[in-house]
Order: sequence, then structure tokens, then C-alpha cells
Amino acid sequence: MASKGAHTAKSKAPDTTYEEVKYLRRLIDEKVGVRIRLTDGEEVAGFIEFYDAGFLRVTRPGEANLFVYKHDIKYLYEEGE
Repeated sequence: MASKGAHTAKSKAPDTTYEEVKYLRRLIDEKVGVRIRLTDGEEVAGFIEFYDAGFLRVTRPGEANLFVYKHDIKYLYEEGE
């Protein structure tokens, strides 16, 4: 039998911190240019115009706008970083 205090239960991490929402909202509000690397290696550059739980809408000047599913994104970074 373990002694009292030898093992303390850790609290469960929250399901969501809402940091993604804050970050995406900043990218939209400040019209920050982004480059998105997809899981297949393709890259997309533009501005995030809209997002929801499943996808991002990327506006690309001079090209067709895209809906990119979040599960297809390998990583995203801000242009100029």
C-alpha cells in the first residue's frame, strides 16, 4: 500500500485552450500573409480569410481562393518569419 502523499493525482489537461482561435483571429484581423505546407508536400501561400473547426479559407491574390482542411495541414507559418 502506498503511503499518503507518495503519489498525487495530476489534473487532466484541458481539452482546448482556445489559443488556436486567438492565433487564427490575429492572422485574419492583421491580414498576415501565411505559407501552409500540406501533408503531401504542396505549399499554399495567401491570407486566411475564414476558419472553422475543420478548415481554413485561404485568399490568394491573383489566384483562386482555397478551402484547406486542417487535417491536411502539416504546418503553417507567417510570411517573413
